[in-house]
Amino acid sequence: MTSKKDHDQTSAANDGLTHFDATGQAHMVDVGSKNETHRIAVASGIIRMKPETLAIIESGTAKKGDVLGIARIAAIMGAKRTSDLIPLCHPLALTRVTVDFALNNPQSSISCTAQVETFGKTGVEMEALTAVQIGLLTIYDMCKAVDRGMTMMDIKVLEKHGGKSGDWLLAAL
Repeated sequence: MTSKKDHDQTSAANDGLTHFDATGQAHMVDVGSKNETHRIAVASGIIRMKPETLAIIESGTAKKGDVLGIARIAAIMGAKRTSDLIPLCHPLALTRVTVDFALNNPQSSISCTAQVETFGKTGVEMEALTAVQIGLLTIYDMCKAVDRGMTMMDIKVLEKHGGKSGDWLLAAL
């Protein structure tokens, strides 16, 4: 068991990386003393594809079914299972997950935006990022038979709210 002193030394020794102890070993961060607050995170990402692939998705004629509907459900499931996928994430009781897709015909791409919420002691950034990745991976899986060259990119946290650090918004690039 580590003391607060050990934890403080750990943070200093690891330049603020909270998932390592004083000896450099990985550990799950103790959030027991943190206050429960309403926590929100929004993440996004893009998948680019051939124009013909986008047309198939838009028309709803993909052989595997409703690509975006299935990707939305997969993204929500991904958010709920984040702690099973990322070793040091805390399992969270999510109170809300929304997933939206936007088609961009000129860029031949689809953007995915996920918003995840909870009332708890730790943030939901990882759950929002996981939702986006799983949503985009599902699009790839459902359309790979016609377009193996699809590319996922720009996966990022756009904003977070709640907790001790308060609000954070991604600075415009």
